[in-house]
Amino acid sequence: MSINNNFDNYLSNEVKLFGLPAEKGRWLLIPLGMIVLLCLGTAYSWSIFRNTIEKSLQVGAIESLLPFTIWLVVLSILMPITGFYLEKIGSRLVTTVGAIVMGMGYIASGFVNSIPLLIITYGIIAGAGVGMVYGVPLAVNAKWFPDKKGLAVGVTVIGFGLSPLVTAPLARNLIAVNGDKGWQPTLIIFGIAFTLILLAIAPVMKYPPTDWQPAGWKPPMQQNNFNNDSNPPLLKSLNFYGLWLCFTIGTFGGLAAIGIASPVGIEIIGLDKNTAASAVSLFAVFNGLGRPLFGWISDRFQPKNAAIVSYVLIMIASIIMLSATKGAIATYIVAFSLIYLAFGGWMAIGPTSTLILFRSQDYAQNYGIVFTAFGMGALLGTVIAGNIRDIFGNYLPFFLITIGLSILGIILAVFLLKPSIKKSQLNLT
Repeated sequence: MSINNNFDNYLSNEVKLFGLPAEKGRWLLIPLGMIVLLCLGTAYSWSIFRNTIEKSLQVGAIESLLPFTIWLVVLSILMPITGFYLEKIGSRLVTTVGAIVMGMGYIASGFVNSIPLLIITYGIIAGAGVGMVYGVPLAVNAKWFPDKKGLAVGVTVIGFGLSPLVTAPLARNLIAVNGDKGWQPTLIIFGIAFTLILLAIAPVMKYPPTDWQPAGWKPPMQQNNFNNDSNPPLLKSLNFYGLWLCFTIGTFGGLAAIGIASPVGIEIIGLDKNTAASAVSLFAVFNGLGRPLFGWISDRFQPKNAAIVSYVLIMIASIIMLSATKGAIATYIVAFSLIYLAFGGWMAIGPTSTLILFRSQDYAQNYGIVFTAFGMGALLGTVIAGNIRDIFGNYLPFFLITIGLSILGIILAVFLLKPSIKKSQLNLT
């Protein structure tokens, strides 16, 4: 026993990261991964660009939302494609290529003068670059933290949710300095800056050696004489279809909320534009907090229970919003904070569930496929919310839909998010 422990310690200490033993150096990958995702999550600040784009291009709200919607869809499509090639091409090369593509999209967006061209440059090209890079820090950190997968992935993905806290004020100030068409030089500056940051971090985005593992840690399947291959392939598992549907429902309300939070505050609660913008920044904090919180819940209490908790929060928030009236600022803040918290949670539940429920060696491509649910949630959420606003004159009926979908999500989670290997099997020796 002591010989095995000594060998484990040797392997752990022999590998170096940032000049430190891997056991310590791996923790630096988490803040670096957060920075990568913070750069990628700039699209969550798209609402800052919309007003000035509408004025300079003489377009309406629906047209100004299209580049963002396409960006979300393209991101979700590129994730699985990149996942299939990540192991073959290498995480560092994928990060480098994705950073360049994203930067080209942002920079090109600063030179166009129409929504169709902006859809191509921002929605498709920049979205494709983000889709290439998004899964890399999650996959890399998941491999370096096999003993703390949920925590590592959950904390890393905070960067994406908290991006508006950094990029929204930057965008607002840069746009103000550059006048009526300030969105164009702002996108160029963002493209150059984020590309340089990602290229600087790309060389350290690498997997651990195949024989490396944290000192004293053994894979659970090995400890119980089970091979991880005993889990069925993704597309042959009922868990996948349950997780995909649950992920779609979980992101449906959250992605719609990102688009409607400000107008709901202005139209229903009666906030002024500056106060509504400040509230959106506050909601971004809950979006970020939801990621490590639900990563921990998924690890500690299983993905099924994490999903149920998220749906209960959405239901509570939706019921609260249905009673909202003019001046009910506390109601608005509490409701949308819960929605953002639950949405952020799904950015951790999704990858953590993929690690737990399916073969971990196939994580990169598996989560890419699961992440297509994000695109479906984005498309359905934004389109349905917009149509409800046009038909009913306000967004309140949207919250009836989120209540119904949350009930459906709880049912799906209970029956379809079950580990392939039962606890009774895991206790065998």
